[in-house]
Amino acid sequence: VQLQASGGGFVQAGGSLRLSCQASTRTVANWMGWFRRAPGKEREFVADINWSGGLRNYADSVKGRFTISQDNAKNTVYLQMNSLKPEDTAIYYCAARRGRSAQYEYWGQGTLVTVSS
Repeated sequence: VQLQASGGGFVQAGGSLRLSCQASTRTVANWMGWFRRAPGKEREFVADINWSGGLRNYADSVKGRFTISQDNAKNTVYLQMNSLKPEDTAIYYCAARRGRSAQYEYWGQGTLVTVSS
């Protein structure tokens, strides 16, 4: 599975961005997720979704501000990020896994999100 992430950029605190991740196929891995790595910190989970769209998970730090969604026709998963905070500044990575209990094994390149105060 090849993953192509896009949509990062520079935004002021309180602003919004939408990240996109297009997968080469949906038939191998049926869960898609977003992770991020802030400067000087370890990578952390942000949100994930299965391709049917019925199940979603969010990190506590983004609940109520970020929304993950999917467009099966485009093999694309989105991360709508609202009310952005400076602490959301990070490189965001999309990833895919075969099942709900599997490890994330397919990774895309990162896209940088910078939130200024």
